[in-house]
Amino acid sequence: MKRVLLAVCLAVLSALAISASARADTVTDWNVNAVGALVGTAGQSPTVSTIHLAMVHGAVYDAVNSIDEHYEPYLVDVRARDWYSRDAAAATAAYKVLLAIVPAQAPALSAQYEVSMGAIPAGPARDSGARVGEIAAAAMLAARTGDGRGGAYRFPAPATPSDPWTVGQWRPVLPTFANDPAAWVKDVRPFLIEDPQRYLSQAPHPLTSRAYAREFDEVKAFGAASSTVRTADQTEQARFWAEGPQPFTRAARQLAADRRLRAVDSARLFAMLYMTAADTAITTWNGKAKFLFWRPLTAIREAAADGNAGTEPDAAWVPLINTPAYPEHPSGLSSLGAAMAVSLERVFGHRVRFTMTSTTSGTTRSYRGFADAVDEIVDARVYSGIHFRKADVDGADVGEAVAHDGLERNFERD
Repeated sequence: MKRVLLAVCLAVLSALAISASARADTVTDWNVNAVGALVGTAGQSPTVSTIHLAMVHGAVYDAVNSIDEHYEPYLVDVRARDWYSRDAAAATAAYKVLLAIVPAQAPALSAQYEVSMGAIPAGPARDSGARVGEIAAAAMLAARTGDGRGGAYRFPAPATPSDPWTVGQWRPVLPTFANDPAAWVKDVRPFLIEDPQRYLSQAPHPLTSRAYAREFDEVKAFGAASSTVRTADQTEQARFWAEGPQPFTRAARQLAADRRLRAVDSARLFAMLYMTAADTAITTWNGKAKFLFWRPLTAIREAAADGNAGTEPDAAWVPLINTPAYPEHPSGLSSLGAAMAVSLERVFGHRVRFTMTSTTSGTTRSYRGFADAVDEIVDARVYSGIHFRKADVDGADVGEAVAHDGLERNFERD
């Protein structure tokens, strides 16, 4: 009996050790830290935070991959031995890039870095790994110097809501009448693709077309705050995706843990996820600047001026979800979601059952594949009342094309 009990105890302890090992992933830990610093504390928009997360995880990828030598490097292949600490390399690369992006958060980031390094045995392996991380971070920061972040561009719009404007053209709307302070995203140098102009979406439907009238009626009916045709599940979809693309990040973390990815494979996953999404954001914001198309809120209230006999105005109409502060076409979330889906498919395959939880709505939704989540986003943005369907469909096409081309030439096996 004692031998049986001992065997059971050893089996339990072994299982716990394996579970703890699967969770002990420095790459994922620093993804949590980076998202917390950029999205949580700094409050960066999805476009800006995605670009910065691409920088962080590009450096982490080069640092860990320099030790593993399993894939082609992104920027730099640091001379390293295979006994160097991959954890020290990953933590240091992420920490150094984040310090440069959000220097005001140095105390919190330094505390997180001390925790990461404190969990690694002191010695040459840790010190050498840290040096590899420093070099990878320095290479990323040098490469992104003068890359267009923080520029002066803003979407052209009337100075005040009452100023003259062109029918069909975007203008700031309720509730804040703001103009995207990060419109400069369109001018940022891409990470993986060469020319965002090659991937611009098609134009919105002409205002006088039947296709526009059909999509006008759809968003007017299903996207209204007071809609009587939108189902409870459709409302949940809209509120779930109001958070933006972050559910994809949490799905990536969970799948990496479930599949017990090695450090180099986790580093590659997150670098792919954010670099393709960053290039997609840059491309999509170029499209928004080109088309400057009005949001449903403006279109429905001002329909009397659109020249289309099939549209009826409603001066009191408001959407379920507050309208973002930038032009409508193409959809940002559809494009970023599609790009992230392509990256996840490259790592985990097309038919993967997974769940995603929203921190804003508190709900969890399940999917049978990453493309299913993108299809839901296309619908959800209509149910939200912030997009015409064509913007969502075209946005998804943009994200898919950018991601496929970006990954075609990067992150391959060495």
